[in-house]
Amino acid sequence: MSPKFSLGKNFRFGFSTVGVQHEMGVPGSEFSSDWVMWLHDPENIMAGIVSGDLPENGPGYWGLFREDHERAVSIGMDAAWITIEWARIFPRPTFDVKVPVERSGGLLSRVLVEGSHLKELEMIADMEALNHYRRILSDWKERGGLVIANLFHWSLPLWLHDPIKLRKVGPDRAPSGWLEERCVTEFAKFSALAAEKLDDVVDMWYTMNEPSVVANAGYMSVKSGFPPGYLDLSSYMQVGKNLAQAHYVAYEAVKSLSKKPVGVVESVAHWTPLTPNDKEAAERGFEYNVSIYDAAVRGMIMGSQIDELRNRLDWIGLNYYSRIVVAADNRVPSGLRVVDDFGYSCSPRSLSRDGRPTSDFGWEIYPEGIYSVLTKLYERYRLPIYVTENGIADADDRLRPRFIVSHLYQIYRAIESGVDVRGYFHWNLTDNLEWARGYSMRFGLFEVDMTSKKRYFRPSSLVFREIARQKAIPEEFENMVEPPRTSMP
Repeated sequence: MSPKFSLGKNFRFGFSTVGVQHEMGVPGSEFSSDWVMWLHDPENIMAGIVSGDLPENGPGYWGLFREDHERAVSIGMDAAWITIEWARIFPRPTFDVKVPVERSGGLLSRVLVEGSHLKELEMIADMEALNHYRRILSDWKERGGLVIANLFHWSLPLWLHDPIKLRKVGPDRAPSGWLEERCVTEFAKFSALAAEKLDDVVDMWYTMNEPSVVANAGYMSVKSGFPPGYLDLSSYMQVGKNLAQAHYVAYEAVKSLSKKPVGVVESVAHWTPLTPNDKEAAERGFEYNVSIYDAAVRGMIMGSQIDELRNRLDWIGLNYYSRIVVAADNRVPSGLRVVDDFGYSCSPRSLSRDGRPTSDFGWEIYPEGIYSVLTKLYERYRLPIYVTENGIADADDRLRPRFIVSHLYQIYRAIESGVDVRGYFHWNLTDNLEWARGYSMRFGLFEVDMTSKKRYFRPSSLVFREIARQKAIPEEFENMVEPPRTSMP
């Protein structure tokens, strides 16, 4: 095939793994965390808050990582971000390891985890689990792949967060996770130990994935199926504040032990005004959506700028899936409302109000949005960007080939306009557990039989392979660069 739209010879193509979503499914892969408890809770299952699918029936990456790495290489992937599961490394509390802290503007700015503390933490940690992560990371690195290690993807140790108890008796009488500042301190300890023990097999780090989702889904959108399902505006604000502090202290903890670049990842939508009169509302939505980047780069948190907290970010991770169409509405505190039948607010396997196909999840396919978001982020922060997640729930693989090509074309456009985009991580290599929705949402380039653990090529993986191997969209795929419309089969 003839290359046409080149992404550059150094552009990376990759996949991702998350403990709860990917690791379990083979003997010896089990672990406990707040999310594991949440997915097992009988009341959650009976109420339909969660699917009833269990993570221990998952794709089994913990034991099958070498096979998956081989598959990734076979379709041209040369990068991976892999989550180091906090609950695996510290199934027991780390409170007794006392560490000094520093504050700036009333916020935690540094947790000083020194050599003696690391020795104490090593005595508490599950070192076999940590060494297994070393084997996983080393195997990928030995295949020539870029290794990015992620330190938090939603799942917390149970000794820090008991979502069922919190929901029943309140946050003041249960381990309350990110509602408590102590969670910030403990995260710094975990981050420091991970950096000390794994930095030699890691090329880049990032502190956390989609912190806004943790706060919003857990404390505002309680029908989303996310723990702790505790509707409370002040708790939502506190969690957002503590997650920003957690980035600060984890960044500093890793940097004290590593010279590798450290990023943070957020899911950012293309905020679209319904009418020209709604432009201000859409801009306000975008400002909220990028608050973690503002905290990390500008020291902006809860409306205040703290100069001592600026410039704690080396690269930006962008997760992009769709847009959010909004209209101004002064009747709600945010001053805006999300308009149905666009973006994330569509019916599954249907058409949006704009005549665009929607995924099995009901997410509108809107590739132009990734160009807009990349451009805005680069203009705002001037930092390298990796597209750390982009994909579609499409069990029949009907929409995915065009989804991949059309989004990569928009990334190509962004690069051509001067945006420093360095890689694309497709969500995902294999099917996995989609949190509260279980195994019903299929995002994989490889289909997984969750009973036998067998992987099967989907046709879209071959489309991906041609692009990844050439690091360019071939001329023969040019018919798929435009956004899909109702004329799609």
